[in-house]
Amino acid sequence: MMKQMTSDQLPEVNFSEEGPVRHLHLGSAWIQGSMLMDAPYVLVHEYIQRMMAWLLLMDPATTPKRQALQLGLGAGSLTKFCHKEIRMQTTAIELNPQVLHACRGWFKLPADNARMQVVLADAAQEIQKPRWLGVVDALQVDLYDEEAAAPVLDSPDFYADCRNTLTDQGCMTVNLFGRSSSFEASVDKIAAAFGRDAIWAFKATREGNTVVLAQRTPSRPSRAVLTERAAYIDSHWGLPAAKWVRGFKPIVP
Repeated sequence: MMKQMTSDQLPEVNFSEEGPVRHLHLGSAWIQGSMLMDAPYVLVHEYIQRMMAWLLLMDPATTPKRQALQLGLGAGSLTKFCHKEIRMQTTAIELNPQVLHACRGWFKLPADNARMQVVLADAAQEIQKPRWLGVVDALQVDLYDEEAAAPVLDSPDFYADCRNTLTDQGCMTVNLFGRSSSFEASVDKIAAAFGRDAIWAFKATREGNTVVLAQRTPSRPSRAVLTERAAYIDSHWGLPAAKWVRGFKPIVP
């Protein structure tokens, strides 16, 4: 579990620009998030798009009545998309105040409002609070430090706390990426909390990101249902959900 850092221990936040894209960095060359400057609510990276794959496992037409929670703000991409495009009740939990400042100043993150807020806190501690128990429909976990070597929270106890935040139909998506992390080891930890029959996964992207999804209540929608939902997701939000259906598989227990 990640230990709490003091403000002077947190990495410095900066950004770079590459053509039409602005990148967020935490004091290193590793990209922590990106924004298309002319279209700030578009999800730039393939793995970030895949973090929305929970839409396939519930009726996407019901999403405005649901609640999303992001652990790790990054460049604010998922928070902005869930709030502005999906129109969900949306909260992000972020440890580093500089990241929030950067997202507001450089990455078009709106100010807190009735449907969106950012909580400055240690995610591991915050999600244990009673306010989050059993109320989250879409939990999106993307927690990396400036080294981007492995998830900073990646234990069975942490994933059990994540599961406790979810509604009965709720889903958690996790970005598993890193030079020293082990996909199978992380999946085993998730399975210890959720059960192996609750887990779905994509193949790794070219950049090495592997998005894993875990359901509070395991289900196996038919391919016809997934295809119908994918068409809705594509037409309403422009996400490549038909491609997800082809590459998104349950992990066999």
